[in-house]
Amino acid sequence: MLDTDALTRFVDEMWNASIVAELVEYIRIPNKSPHFDPNWAEHGHMERAAAHMERWCRQQPIAGMQVEIVRLPGRTPVLLCEIPGRGEDTVLLYGHLDKQPEMSGWRDGLGPWTPVIEGERLYGRGGADDGYAVYASLAALQALAAQGVPHARCVVLIEACEESGSYDLPHYIDALRERIGEPSLVICLDSGCGDYKRLWATTSLRGLINGTLIVENLKEGVHSGNAGGIVPSTFRIARSLIGRIEDADTGRILEESLHAQIPAARRQQAEQAAAALGDGVFTEFPWHGAALPTEGDPLELILNRTWRPALEVTGADGLPAIEDAGNVARPRTALKLSIRVPPTCNAKRAAAAVRSALERDPPYRAQVRFEGDMAGPGWDAPATAPWLDAAIDEASRACFGADAARMGEGGTIPFMGMLGEKFPRAQFLVTGVLGPKSNAHGPNEFLDIPTARRVTACVASVLAAHARREG
Repeated sequence: MLDTDALTRFVDEMWNASIVAELVEYIRIPNKSPHFDPNWAEHGHMERAAAHMERWCRQQPIAGMQVEIVRLPGRTPVLLCEIPGRGEDTVLLYGHLDKQPEMSGWRDGLGPWTPVIEGERLYGRGGADDGYAVYASLAALQALAAQGVPHARCVVLIEACEESGSYDLPHYIDALRERIGEPSLVICLDSGCGDYKRLWATTSLRGLINGTLIVENLKEGVHSGNAGGIVPSTFRIARSLIGRIEDADTGRILEESLHAQIPAARRQQAEQAAAALGDGVFTEFPWHGAALPTEGDPLELILNRTWRPALEVTGADGLPAIEDAGNVARPRTALKLSIRVPPTCNAKRAAAAVRSALERDPPYRAQVRFEGDMAGPGWDAPATAPWLDAAIDEASRACFGADAARMGEGGTIPFMGMLGEKFPRAQFLVTGVLGPKSNAHGPNEFLDIPTARRVTACVASVLAAHARREG
């Protein structure tokens, strides 16, 4: 049986002696995902990040482990670790090493590529999302080995394209199919947590439609005094087009093909999560002044975030900086749209519906097009086996001192839908360390180190339970 006290001591020592320092150096590498750095291969940052992790993995005293950076022509690399175990069964542990772009708004002394430890938080881009994954995975396996506790054969797969929609990953899954095998359990460490008090199991993920709405009606900018009232504003046209798919007053998505029925079990889990989190569902965000959320009910907010579609304008082009803005009717407005769709929504069909709604019959016969970048599928977890349900709670009680909680997440991990299709008999533990105020993708992103240590210990506990499972 697993000695939990010894487990947590081992894990804590590994994090303090090695892992935190490795993550500090990893954060310094500006290996932005290929969508944000199309010249990633020339810049070499992705290779540096992969080599940084590979070196550490090779240093770990895990018997029989094979470590390799796998490269397919023209694609981002994959770090693969194969660890022998008891029997023929396989567990697949997943994470990614590519990062989101810099983002403005970091407070003084912090920055995306400037690792800073304040108290027990490590600030910087990518530590929690989710550079820690490979370190946590191998630390969990070493903690079991230290006690002689068996585990199944494990494959650790760390991709470098997740923040761009994982478009390289299917090629690697196919190329490595024999080496991966047929996992009975998939552990994904790229998700979030509702608080830092327990282990959170993610039961669903929303899909994502990314694209750019472009509106043009002039060949060049003209004097706004001369054109005002004659030339329609491209911004107003874009605003009108977005109004076809989103209610500007409420934020409700009007395109019905982007909605889905919320399963009763997921609603019940949301109710339990709302009871545990209360106002923490919305107080975690850095509100300005007296700003308010879209709802006051924590349950409705959770459902909004996990099972209902939502739109955000994440970028713009054709708009000069305020200090450079003359009195000009601009010829072009381009808005980057990010649309989250429910886990069971068909993202590709939804993307086609969005494009049709935005492009048809444009006002004033303006030139309008919607250039889609991504239509990533959502994911709804299969029914959890009794052994795994019990193992998740047992791990949370042992390592956090509280029962686990289950909740959908509003983000997108394309890998999960892909794995669900390729390995339909697998069980899934999707978890992570991105909790309140950790601000993944935004400024001041941080890793809560105590939570990362406890999640690592939980992974070890679940791996041990998997090896001794019944039914």
